[in-house]
Amino acid sequence: MDRTGSAPDGTPPAGTAAPGRVRKGRAALVVALRCVTTITILVAAYFLLPFTRHDVDVTNLALGLSAVTAVFALQVRSIARSAHPRLRAVEALTTTMPLFLLMYSAAYFVIEQSAPGSFNESLTRADALYFTLTVFSTVGFGDIVARTEPARILVMTQMVGNVLAVGVATRILFGAVEAAVRRQTSGTRGPG
Repeated sequence: MDRTGSAPDGTPPAGTAAPGRVRKGRAALVVALRCVTTITILVAAYFLLPFTRHDVDVTNLALGLSAVTAVFALQVRSIARSAHPRLRAVEALTTTMPLFLLMYSAAYFVIEQSAPGSFNESLTRADALYFTLTVFSTVGFGDIVARTEPARILVMTQMVGNVLAVGVATRILFGAVEAAVRRQTSGTRGPG
């Protein structure tokens, strides 16, 4: 053992954490805090921002979906460049999925406010979020049902988005993680 207490091969003494594990633990804590903060901000914004009947139309929905896609693309890029790609993938999911779900929840809330009767009951923001999560999880309790054609079309777009989010997006994230891990194990670093 040398002055630092490490063995001649540089390994730390028994009972102490390796520096890499400490860094990874700190990184995991930072990611967890960012995830909780992001979700908290998104949910708070959903409940606090004023939505008007003009906030839901095809253009705004397309812009919202484009924003979710852009955030997702930036997240995939950051995974490929990250020292901790698995942690970045978790963070990407906890950023993108709530944004996607809250966007639909806001759309359901606004469509019910602008065209009462679009659903079989009036939707509060909490009801709209509940309905969104019910559609996302494919549980479909049937207690809230889209009754008008625009509401049903909106629900169908979420159903397609759910399949894409769960299937395609998850595969893209796993691919980015695998590429980053391969890069790290081969000893090369990506740009940036």
